[in-house]
Amino acid sequence: MANMALIPVASAADLERQAKEGSEKLQQETYIQELAAHVRKRWESAHVAKRDLEERMLQCVRQRNGEYDPSVQAEIKAQGGSDLFIQLTSVKCRAATSWLRDTLLGTGSDKPWSMDATPDPELPEEITQGLEGKLAQEIMQAMQSTGAMPEEEELAKIANEMQDEARELAEEESERRIARMERKMEDQLLEGGWYEAFNEFIEDVVTFPYAVMKGPVKRRRKVLKWSEGKLVPQEVIRNEWERVNPFDLYWAPWAWSINDGFVIERHRMTADDLQTLVGVPGYNDDAIKTVLNDFNGGGLKEWLWVDSARATAEGKRPSEAVNNDDLIDALQLWDSISGKLLVEWGVPEDEIEDQTMNYPCEVWLIGSTVIRAVLNYDPIGRKPYYMTSYEAKPGSVDGKGVADLCRDSQAMVNATSRALANNMGISSGPQVGVNISRLPAGEDISDMHPWKIWQFQASEYNDGSPPLSFFQPNSNAQELMAVFEKFSERADEDTMIPKYMTGGHTPGAGRTSSGLAMMISNAGKGIKQVINNIDKNVIIPAIQRLYHDNLRYSDDPDLVGDVNISARGASSLIVKEAEAVRKNDFLQLVLNSPMAQEIVGLDGAAELLRDAAMNLNTNPDRIVPDRPKASMLQKQAQIIAQQQEQIAQMEQGIQQHMQEMKGQPPQGQQQAPKNMLPDGSQVGGREGNIMSPRPNGA
Repeated sequence: MANMALIPVASAADLERQAKEGSEKLQQETYIQELAAHVRKRWESAHVAKRDLEERMLQCVRQRNGEYDPSVQAEIKAQGGSDLFIQLTSVKCRAATSWLRDTLLGTGSDKPWSMDATPDPELPEEITQGLEGKLAQEIMQAMQSTGAMPEEEELAKIANEMQDEARELAEEESERRIARMERKMEDQLLEGGWYEAFNEFIEDVVTFPYAVMKGPVKRRRKVLKWSEGKLVPQEVIRNEWERVNPFDLYWAPWAWSINDGFVIERHRMTADDLQTLVGVPGYNDDAIKTVLNDFNGGGLKEWLWVDSARATAEGKRPSEAVNNDDLIDALQLWDSISGKLLVEWGVPEDEIEDQTMNYPCEVWLIGSTVIRAVLNYDPIGRKPYYMTSYEAKPGSVDGKGVADLCRDSQAMVNATSRALANNMGISSGPQVGVNISRLPAGEDISDMHPWKIWQFQASEYNDGSPPLSFFQPNSNAQELMAVFEKFSERADEDTMIPKYMTGGHTPGAGRTSSGLAMMISNAGKGIKQVINNIDKNVIIPAIQRLYHDNLRYSDDPDLVGDVNISARGASSLIVKEAEAVRKNDFLQLVLNSPMAQEIVGLDGAAELLRDAAMNLNTNPDRIVPDRPKASMLQKQAQIIAQQQEQIAQMEQGIQQHMQEMKGQPPQGQQQAPKNMLPDGSQVGGREGNIMSPRPNGA
């Protein structure tokens, strides 16, 4: 009996407490399941609504890569003949990409944005207090000198002087703080990968119906920093920027902009990516471990029909995109969700003022497990996505890219090219008709060679028809080439990218520099709208978001300022166009004016030509000598000119000497009359001739 184990008996209070804890846990799990179900519902509606757009995006990728859609390729193979694909879209996309990069990023230190003080900048408090003290001191000095309170006019004069001084101080202080903020933000953009992401973003702008940038996103990164004489690995949190693949972004079917309704981004993660999130604020460590335990080695794929086609279009193997067990798909939802759901998941109650209201938040879902649910840290609920299109469509999130704009022209150019190749092939030689009834048995009609002897049988119908007939198919090359050129020109109009912008044929007006400059200026009017779209929808809101984050989270008081943020894209293009025209006019003035050439000299002319060559994307070192070489050439030219002058003088002297030896005056001198003495006196008769005989004794 002593060894008999005692059966524990729970009290009524313990049973009630256990029942309450079980009920609360069940209720919490229910709310978590509801949160996961909410994300799943949003996802289902978004990716179903995007199916037609995804098909169009696949067409854009294939079109730029020079590939036919599978259905079109099957029809071409069934019909036989050529399967040529003219790289018209690829050429236009490359030209547009280069144009946008040159305008928005340039080649120097220019950035595509600027910060300027507001017309009436706010004066810092310490400066305001200092001016108030100075004003009081001025009044006291006036009272001491006069023994009375200054008149209203004198007070107004002092106040106006103080206001002018305050305005100047405010402007100077604002410019100083703006300069510091610009340097800080430029450094943040550089470290955060802005320029790499923006380059990829421009590729998407010209290729797809839309392109997406994301940021600033706070990420924990390991970096090497110099400390105590050596490189030490450290963990830092920094704002990063990234290009979002257009295939991975989904939005509400009813949305008309990226900030209207919910947004879902699909992430492809590895187990290592998930492990780095353990311990990061905002993520649920237990949920992450659950995901790793349940799906480690087996993956979790939100398989979509577009994955296989997307992989093929991007030059990847479809099996890797669909059957890769090393990848885990995560859904990142930005939406307004009930405060009660957020509190039950784990959001602190002090962050939720009213649980019955909806709050903008960020939720991560993997499978049926929520690993993150936090409030949107932006104070006005903005999502960290910036989207635009090459050609925007009012009232729609997506627009059109270069591939969309020239799709019909691309199809017609391909069709005429295939027809041209087929027609040229069939019309390259004669066709042969054979009456096989006139040939003896066993005759090989494919064996045709010069001097072959044919044997024919008598015609059964005695109609005199020849056993062999030759005919030449018609060539339609000229008509097909005309159609080709027509739709090639139509692509210029559709995309607003003419051929001469890519080094193609230049029309008559472009054969002169001024005419070409005018044509380039006109062509730039089309691209200006694209640049305006990028400025308005991407650059300005992204830089404003970074600026606001610095104001909110920075402890440096000198970074505070009242500023306006503007983009330089379109204005930069206008300035460059005007500058190009002025440079061309000045170059023509120098080249066409001998006086101007004499003034600027050889070095100046060479500098102008080098600048013109650089504007044409040509290496000036190959065609224009540098300054030392130009100076050497100038000295050589001067030496040659001096030598030529000396040679001319020597020739003139020799000619004069020869003429003197012949008794002729030098050229340019008037021959004296025969009766004229060298001193100018004139003689006549016998006395005038020194060679005539003289009288005796004379």
